[in-house]
Amino acid sequence: MSLEKVNLADKFARFDFVKENATQQRIVGEVNDCYVKLSKFKGEFIWHQHENEDELFLIIKGKLTLRLRDKDIELKEGEFFIVPRGVEHLPIAEEEVHILLVEPKSTLNTGNIVGDRTVPVVERI
Repeated sequence: MSLEKVNLADKFARFDFVKENATQQRIVGEVNDCYVKLSKFKGEFIWHQHENEDELFLIIKGKLTLRLRDKDIELKEGEFFIVPRGVEHLPIAEEEVHILLVEPKSTLNTGNIVGDRTVPVVERI
């Protein structure tokens, strides 16, 4: 258990956005059985869902569109949205976006789709 504060700007500065359409994530904390992750992303991810996990997206910098099958959710800095378990979604960012995620430790970034964009082990910083 860590008893130290976390500075988001410092943590985001510790890793780089690597390539378009790929997400870079790092674990920065834990709350009960959930990870607090930071993510840098640009482009269009993939349609996916998490059968057993809700997922909270809090926008720290930039803008993110969460495309759902029936509507788009536009998120700006300081806004968050919780994608309920079982809801198919497609994250899209025209420019690099910095996101704080809160999700159960069992959550794969690609949910029910396992492929070349799946990150099975996320680094802790």
